[in-house]
Amino acid sequence: MKAPYFWSAGLDPSARDSAPMLRALLTPVSWLYLWGFRRKLARAVPERVSVPVICIGNVTAGGTGKTPVAEAIRARITARGVRAATLSRGHGGREPGPLKVDTARHTFHDVGDEPLLLAATGEAWIGRDRAQGARAMEAAGVGAVLMDDGHQNPSLAKDFTFVVIDAAAPFGNGHVLPKGPLREPAASGLARADAVILMGDGPVPAAALQSGKPVLRARLEATGPAPAGPLVAFAGIGRPEKFLDSLKAAGGDIRDAVPYADHHPYTAGDLNFLRNLAKRDGARLITTSKDHVRLPPDIQPDVLVFPVKAVFEDAAALDALLAPLFKRAEP
Repeated sequence: MKAPYFWSAGLDPSARDSAPMLRALLTPVSWLYLWGFRRKLARAVPERVSVPVICIGNVTAGGTGKTPVAEAIRARITARGVRAATLSRGHGGREPGPLKVDTARHTFHDVGDEPLLLAATGEAWIGRDRAQGARAMEAAGVGAVLMDDGHQNPSLAKDFTFVVIDAAAPFGNGHVLPKGPLREPAASGLARADAVILMGDGPVPAAALQSGKPVLRARLEATGPAPAGPLVAFAGIGRPEKFLDSLKAAGGDIRDAVPYADHHPYTAGDLNFLRNLAKRDGARLITTSKDHVRLPPDIQPDVLVFPVKAVFEDAAALDALLAPLFKRAEP
């Protein structure tokens, strides 16, 4: 889904006055959504497994950088000698799971784009039923389950929850879906968390300060310089402008840019348009790692990838938050 313009009122003041009639019509839908969510939480009986479950979630719909953060935290835990693996729902994939993602066998049509991306650098699983997925991982010998998303899913008991917030666009217009981007009110979402990860530059949001939870700073960094020469960039992620900003900061010569909705499935028409655009500009196509796995295999060699990683300003503080989980897990 592509975010409506009026969701960005917190980022762009001019959006505050857009679509007033639509926002008014969506108000009772937001109330109904929130009622259903609170009822689900109240009635849930979370299932617990014997290994630590760490959730990397958020309170908004997409675009905060959860997946790179999950990848970075998995690497920190693996460095402790623990077999850590991510658990994703597998959004957009046809396989219900639980299953371990195999990059040699699975495509994004099978397991979704984010699990396939996570499997390229470590162990990744999918399971639409999160509790069932965690049980399968535990039985397979996984020592730590990292839920990539799932803060609003109460089926699996979490030992620690990080809420990831985009510092440049924390909570949009402050309203709950579909009137705004919030999956739940920021205050209640942060109250159920154990720590906040603030991605990028910007002040700590008031709701995060008021929650009293530890705040870790992190940022997305390119894993290398931008390719030389003119580029036509495209991305179907939560906030495509973050990709463009990173590419520009790394020295990319962007001649044109095309944003798509998050998880956008690229059609033949999309690809013809992009190739014609690049040909017109005498440029090469470039996209994110997440988008690249959604391209047809015969197109992938013709499109450059600009990978990024999450880097914590204080990795020792992250390790200190995680350490008690693994002391408890020791026999």
